[in-house]
Amino acid sequence: MEKTYLITGATSDVGYELIRTLNDGKSKFLLQGFGDGEAIMALCAENGIDAEYFDVNLSDSEDTDRFVEKLKSCSPTHFVHLPALRVINTKFKNFDEERFLLDMNVQVMSAVKICKTIAPKMAKVKFGRILFMATSYVLANPPKNTAAYIMAKNSVVGLMKALAVDYASNGITVNAISPSMIETKFLAETSHLIVEQTAAAHPMKRNATVKDVVPAMVFLLSDEAGYITGVNLPVTGGSIIE
Repeated sequence: MEKTYLITGATSDVGYELIRTLNDGKSKFLLQGFGDGEAIMALCAENGIDAEYFDVNLSDSEDTDRFVEKLKSCSPTHFVHLPALRVINTKFKNFDEERFLLDMNVQVMSAVKICKTIAPKMAKVKFGRILFMATSYVLANPPKNTAAYIMAKNSVVGLMKALAVDYASNGITVNAISPSMIETKFLAETSHLIVEQTAAAHPMKRNATVKDVVPAMVFLLSDEAGYITGVNLPVTGGSIIE
């Protein structure tokens, strides 16, 4: 089967590593990012990757709707949803409702709109892989001062479970992955002290890297993972054991 990977949030560090790892010289990639298209298309050109880039602000409902309209002419076999606004650690009394709603658009509503378009197509051909990026924060007691991020990620996991139930009989698997803290540019607005303290408290005495996380994602997207659905897979290096 010819594979077409739709990856939203593709310009993230995880996205870059995932594209490199999935590239087999035959698959097509539909990549969404916001304002960073030249760099990722250069990566694809250097590696002979057949890719199309969509510059879309997923926090903007109208921009997302235009993107989804374009997807109606595409038939992705795999969908990976990575985007999120960066975590801002702040006390709940300073909860930013406007920013939270934007993040819900980015993480949840965009995924709903995309899945409404592509999941029925996957169901018709009796094959599909859908994978969401969650977080280890939804698996156990989360750190303090992260209410907005936790609420959005729990919504992502809820969507994953609902879709897994709805489409299990159609050859579509729907899963999530929940890594512990990954040291990427996503942490740009997180205090370096928090990053260092998290690493020091970890059983392996380090935070995760993209190379720790991507192999598990690739497996869940593979043909071999066809009997795994509705799973939120921890990739935590032992910091959380279920």
